[in-house]
Amino acid sequence: MNQAKLFFSLTLVVLLLIFGAWLVFFFQWSAPMPRTAGPTATGPTTGTVPAPLEPVFNPPAPEDAPEQIRPMVMLGYKIMTETKKYAPGYVGNDMACTNCHFDGGRSKDTISLVGVGAKYPLYRGRREYTADLALRTQGCFERSMDGKAPAADSQIMQSLLVYYQWISKGIPIYSTPPWAALAHHLENDHKPDAEAGATVYKDVCARCHGDDGHGTPIAPPLWGDGAYNDGAGMNRIRTFSVFAWRFMPKSSPSLTQEEALDVAAYAHGQPRPKFKATHPNKIERVIPLPGEAKK
Repeated sequence: MNQAKLFFSLTLVVLLLIFGAWLVFFFQWSAPMPRTAGPTATGPTTGTVPAPLEPVFNPPAPEDAPEQIRPMVMLGYKIMTETKKYAPGYVGNDMACTNCHFDGGRSKDTISLVGVGAKYPLYRGRREYTADLALRTQGCFERSMDGKAPAADSQIMQSLLVYYQWISKGIPIYSTPPWAALAHHLENDHKPDAEAGATVYKDVCARCHGDDGHGTPIAPPLWGDGAYNDGAGMNRIRTFSVFAWRFMPKSSPSLTQEEALDVAAYAHGQPRPKFKATHPNKIERVIPLPGEAKK
């Protein structure tokens, strides 16, 4: 009799456990599952959108590009690092893109181009319009290279665009990578002193850029016929000083903000080529933008 009761009790427990497991499975299976393709929202006022992922600086190597685009990526890198050799018809001085964008823009300790493929198109005050990367690069050739703009459908330009996109791999579109912009100015009230800047140049800069500022095999010219022209962004004391303070001397920046402002004023006062536009500098406004009054 006792064995029969024990058997009945054990059987009842097993059945209850099976029934409980079935209930858990049933309600879990039948509950609505969230979509994985986008954020979950419960309504216009109660829904939550997850914060976007922070951009990560991890530029892929040019040689790791997919086989289909690898030749163009490699050529784009060569144009960046040996501009006069690979784009001789468009360079009018002794500069290369890598003089401002170290390692072809792949270095973080420079005006980095990692993420630029996701950042553009971007409004450009100089053009009073939104510009894409081709238009932006054309301006660099005209100003920093003191040359002429390659056509947007040229091999040179297309190789550079493919290269920009490859080193921007993994950067969310229209994000603002913190490393991909140079501050507009140093937040310093110091008044730039060109005379003091001459001393800074002699003591710190001349060893690489030459006593005459015309460059050496290890550093580009800062003025003279081989330098950027007076239309380049670096021909602004505020831009030059930010670059010098953040990155100079290369690999071992040590200038104070005051020294950077002074040497920028000194370099700014030296002779350099005049800017000559080789294609229109402004976007021709012939169609009103949506919401814009007709002129």
